[in-house]
Amino acid sequence: MHIGRILFAFSTTLALAACGSHDDDDDPGGDINRKPSYLGTVTSTSYDGTTDDLLTAGLGAAGLAAAAPAFADPANPTARELRRNAIHANYRAVLDISANSGYGTLYGPNVNATGGVTTGSGMVAGTEYLAYADDGTGKQNVTLMVQVPASFDPANPCVITGTSSGSRGIYGAIGSAGEWGLKNNCAVAYADKGSGTGLYTFDDDSVNRQNGLRATRAVAGKEAHFAPELTDAQRTAFALQYPGRVAFKHAHSQQNPEKSWGTVTLQAVEFALYVLNEKYGAMAQDGNSHLVRFTPANTLTIASSISNGAGAALLAAEQDTRGLIDAVAATEPQVQPNRTTGYTVRQGGANVAAQGRPLLDYSSYAALYQPCITAAGAGRCAALVQKGMLTGADLAARQADAKARLKAYGWTADAEALQGLHALTNILVAVTYVNAYGKFSVTDNVCGFSWATPNAGGNPVPFTAAAKAASFATQNGIVGTPIYEASVGGAKVYNLGVSATSGIEDQALDGFLCLRSLAMGVDAVTGAALTGDMAAQSARVRAGMTEVQATGNLRGKPAVIVSGRSDALIPVNHASRAYLGLNASAEGANSKLRYIEVTYANHFDSFANALPNAIVPLHVYLFRALDAVHANLRNSATPLPPSQVVRTTVRSDNTTPITIANVPAISATAGINAITVNGTTVNVPE
Repeated sequence: MHIGRILFAFSTTLALAACGSHDDDDDPGGDINRKPSYLGTVTSTSYDGTTDDLLTAGLGAAGLAAAAPAFADPANPTARELRRNAIHANYRAVLDISANSGYGTLYGPNVNATGGVTTGSGMVAGTEYLAYADDGTGKQNVTLMVQVPASFDPANPCVITGTSSGSRGIYGAIGSAGEWGLKNNCAVAYADKGSGTGLYTFDDDSVNRQNGLRATRAVAGKEAHFAPELTDAQRTAFALQYPGRVAFKHAHSQQNPEKSWGTVTLQAVEFALYVLNEKYGAMAQDGNSHLVRFTPANTLTIASSISNGAGAALLAAEQDTRGLIDAVAATEPQVQPNRTTGYTVRQGGANVAAQGRPLLDYSSYAALYQPCITAAGAGRCAALVQKGMLTGADLAARQADAKARLKAYGWTADAEALQGLHALTNILVAVTYVNAYGKFSVTDNVCGFSWATPNAGGNPVPFTAAAKAASFATQNGIVGTPIYEASVGGAKVYNLGVSATSGIEDQALDGFLCLRSLAMGVDAVTGAALTGDMAAQSARVRAGMTEVQATGNLRGKPAVIVSGRSDALIPVNHASRAYLGLNASAEGANSKLRYIEVTYANHFDSFANALPNAIVPLHVYLFRALDAVHANLRNSATPLPPSQVVRTTVRSDNTTPITIANVPAISATAGINAITVNGTTVNVPE
């Protein structure tokens, strides 16, 4: 009996064959299924779809919409409780499930694969497999997961990738690519991209394990999701000097995990094929091994996800030399073209202000100007004026100038209303990615920043025992808040930081000018060449930035990219539109890439309910893109939709439900809304 059909949940460690290469001589019946050499111990848990499940952790559609369940013992949550709450938090993080948002009517667990609204809970029975991908040192420990629904059809095998968005843990794509795959009877291959909730706390030398439970570094050993490279003496000294500070994997692993996002997505697919062959492959003559039944040639595989996970899907398709991936369907990808020239992006017949800039370039620029636009931005605006980087006699004029500068740097006019709302996110990106790209140690405090939880006065305080215990379920992979150690008067949370050069509470501008300088290789204020330690640090950061760039060559794979024109975090001119141009220059007539740009859609669907007159949810278009790609792969006579702008309709207020009228379908005939590519010139209608 297959374990996916057992009517209760249990966990077991699989006794798996040793790694090795395929060899037809191993068994006269065919190739032996071999565990990939980079995989560690594989564990599996089966869920009955009634008391617990793959998609909702037993909460169902209603439970996901409700408040997070409490832990029976907050100081000691169980692994099952942590998984449940991690799924609850991650599902809600990428979707808007507020009233009238479309949750439960246009999307959600109770909406079936064909878009029909059911009265069920949407729970999905099946088996979940987990393993680390590592080189044997325990320093990488990228979490991979495969979910195989009980409805998986071996006669029509399919795999969907669900690489996590943002810096999220292994359940980061559960509500996006994960849900679509499970509803369509596909195995879902997840990867946390080498980020995830790897919280390290100096005060007790503790780490997360793969299942979220906490342990000391010594006890966890190579099972630690993340442990910084520190001696006991270094840890003790840092903890004494900087009490309450923490480290987390994305920023402080010293691995630059983004350079491997494509690789780990491909490894997730290989893991899925291995799992499926163990589960459904015939027994070999030795009575201990299984034969290979599913291969890249006979298994339909779509690389998918959103944001950083979408970028990983594109990178995986570019790097796929074995035919593991058949197609791509991705929304709002954080993807970084390896050049800004050789293609042209135009909107409404005019060249856009800027195109194809790297993430750290535009995010470090946003981290200077977006805080000025916020309600608390007066100090930041004033300090920028002091440095000659902003003009305006009063706050309103200064904020208008900040918006104009952002637009001139490549943001669309449609994104202007959301600029201030993205300030915190770009702050987090700037600090995290400078550390990640430069492969700095947590003890380096680059540009004067550390990480901790601040109290009401802005002073860093230690994580509570309960917060540490729950971190796997509650943290999004960027843990804590930047603390500006160089603030006048002592360390403060960044937004209360006073810069030495301005003498005012300017949200730690000096620190962010430093980050900007490291990203650009020149002084952010004067434009002069960097010297000394700054030059050396910048060289490290900029080297890391080149490691993550995309080529645009999708190897002729069918692909649909969807982005929101109002995206103020990942501007379309620097990412999706630019990637379309880069792809045209790389593939030319062989390209099968389509680009769908959705008006009034942005990076965070949660804004759709907060700003109903400005935003619609983008999520429904991910599923439509997946539907289109899947239909094309199943029947080549079903064409992909043409590249186009989809014109959506916003609501006057959030008491009006979002319906199909607000988010119309992707058209089979784009007409005047067509996005065209002529040579290497991308033409987007106004």
